[in-house]
Amino acid sequence: MAKKLHIVCVSGTREKLQMAAMIASVAAATGDEVSVFFSMNAVKYFVKGNSDEAPNEGDFGQLMGKGVPPFRQLFQHAADLGDAQLLPCSMALDLLKISKDDLDPAFGPPTGLTKFLSDAEGAQLMTF
Repeated sequence: MAKKLHIVCVSGTREKLQMAAMIASVAAATGDEVSVFFSMNAVKYFVKGNSDEAPNEGDFGQLMGKGVPPFRQLFQHAADLGDAQLLPCSMALDLLKISKDDLDPAFGPPTGLTKFLSDAEGAQLMTF
């Protein structure tokens, strides 16, 4: 039986985005139901054309720059291969003055926190 995993990404640091992406892609690839909610500092890395590197939180972030699939690619794999939902926070989009059309095509509809948490009821919830 597939498990339900809901991930909240609010950090803009490489290590946290990378760990969230690794967990999402592995869980989705193994058949779990995965939903990732992007808000605050995490959203800007998924605006079309934004190639900014997320800042390293510590030394490990620098090590991941070599030979490790980047978080954007892993989230894309989770959506493509495992049908994970990538959901932008509607409040963050409003504050950043961007629309869903400004985001990578893998992203689903803008979602409010209340809806996301309601959908996550009874599931495993992780925050990065």
